[in-house]
Amino acid sequence: MALLSPWHPGATLRRIMLYHAFEFTHAALAPMRALCQAEKLLTETGINPLAQTPQGRALHAALQVFDGMTHRYPRPEWGIETIMVNGETVTVDPTIVDTAPFCELLHFTKDPAAVPPGSQPKVLIVMPLSGHYPALLRGTVEAMLGEFDVYVTDWRDARMVPAFVGPFGLDEFIDTVIRALHVIGPDAHLLAVSQSSVPVLAAVSLLATSDNPNQPASMVLMGGPIDARVNPSAANEMAACQDRAWLEQTAISHVPWPHPGAWRPVCPGFLTLSGFLFKNLERHVDAQLIYFNHLVDGDGGTAAEHRTFYEKFLAVMDLPAEVFLDTVETVFQTFNLPRGRMHHRGTPITPSAIHHTALMTVEGGRDDICPPGQTAVAHGLCPNIAKKHQRHLVHPDVGHFGVFNGQRWRHDIQPEIAAFIHSR
Repeated sequence: MALLSPWHPGATLRRIMLYHAFEFTHAALAPMRALCQAEKLLTETGINPLAQTPQGRALHAALQVFDGMTHRYPRPEWGIETIMVNGETVTVDPTIVDTAPFCELLHFTKDPAAVPPGSQPKVLIVMPLSGHYPALLRGTVEAMLGEFDVYVTDWRDARMVPAFVGPFGLDEFIDTVIRALHVIGPDAHLLAVSQSSVPVLAAVSLLATSDNPNQPASMVLMGGPIDARVNPSAANEMAACQDRAWLEQTAISHVPWPHPGAWRPVCPGFLTLSGFLFKNLERHVDAQLIYFNHLVDGDGGTAAEHRTFYEKFLAVMDLPAEVFLDTVETVFQTFNLPRGRMHHRGTPITPSAIHHTALMTVEGGRDDICPPGQTAVAHGLCPNIAKKHQRHLVHPDVGHFGVFNGQRWRHDIQPEIAAFIHSR
């Protein structure tokens, strides 16, 4: 079903005005936020005799929490300037090596005097298009930088892409992966995070079908819904019961003027953020209460860690409507990839054609977004990959986010992935 123009008579007023209502609400909060900022200055100043009283600290903490939860956070920086390589500190410079309307290919270049070009395996990390900026997964990148020459798909906020550029759906996502592999060159390794696993497997299948010289040496699929019929989660079941037309009317709005992408149909970032928050509402409320108590107690270090996480977590981007709707339909409703019915611009996706690329899948035993079994299905879809070049890893103690970020990712999962890549 084609997306309706905002001027189409079938487009509902709610759909057109949803984003505008959010912008109006944010603007309406501006005076309260300005007052909050002024009161924060009064409670922080050293000459205020009430600043260090219990009441003063409680007021200051409440203002901090309000400011943090109503602030519109900009695109976060990667903030990776140095990395340890073989026990030595090496400078890192994120460099854009290719630009497309919806994605920049970022290369984390290292000081050539310390790390000669070509001395480390090339790894492309394909970030998910799920509402958060790729920099949320800084820990994923940082853990790989010591041993590998890392490239990242740094997605752009859809509200910043002019509508005349055209749509961005699953076909364009697959094109982006193939284009990045062409830029990087032969014998690269792919690391697909979460939702990106489906277009990554599709892209590698197309390269294998055409015997393209830029087929990757290996691909690692981490927590990806290759077959959402396996051990379905509550989110999977909810997505399966709503058709595309309902989703288009409910979850899609249009970017308001004066953003560069004005009138582009998108799944707004504030909607996806609402989903993330309400899925674990009690945990996030508890986190804010703990943050408040740390501020009152003067525990600046713990409070700073909280702020750092939420500054990235609350920074969200708009998704192109097409990729959102295509993903829900193809991955969670028709299951076209595991059923052998997925196509890319008319060409069948045939994972059985893959034989050159090694395959590793990683799952979390406590993953309630992409439960165990959904990613492992990829091995059955790729029967022509030699068994010695296949690996499946389940970490019993991690949830979805922990598969590719956090302490267990750094200490348990990443070393296994590194060993698999080096074996190729």
